[in-house]
Amino acid sequence: MARIIFVILSTFSLNQAYASLITEVIIKDCYDGDTCTTIKGEKIRLACIDTPELKGPKAKPVEAKEAKEFLNNLVANKQISVRRITKDRYGRTVGELFKNGLNIQEMIVAKGHGKIYKKYSHQCNWTR
Repeated sequence: MARIIFVILSTFSLNQAYASLITEVIIKDCYDGDTCTTIKGEKIRLACIDTPELKGPKAKPVEAKEAKEFLNNLVANKQISVRRITKDRYGRTVGELFKNGLNIQEMIVAKGHGKIYKKYSHQCNWTR
C-alpha cells in the first residue's frame, strides 16, 4: 500500500513540476490556429483553446486560415515563453504560450479566432 501511495505522489509531484516550468523556445511556424512547432521540432498544442479546423467534416477553411495567420504573425520565427502542462495522446506538448508576458491563447480568443475549450479550461488560470 505504501508503494502505491509513493508512486501516486511521485507522479503527482512530477506532473506539478512539469506544469510549473516556463522556458523559452523559438517557434518555427504554426500549421493551424492552435498547434505550433519549435525550431527543435517540438510540437506544441495550445492549451485551453480550440480554433476552427482546416479540413474534415466540421471544417471552416476561411476562419481556420485567419486563425492560423493570426497565430503565425504573433509567434513564427520569434522567441516565445512556454508553460508546459502535459502531453496529449498524439505526443504533443500541451502548453500556454506567452509573448512579452501576454498570453497568446487569451489573445486568440479575444480577437475571435478561437474559443475556450471548456473540457480542458481548468488547465489555464485566465479561463476562470
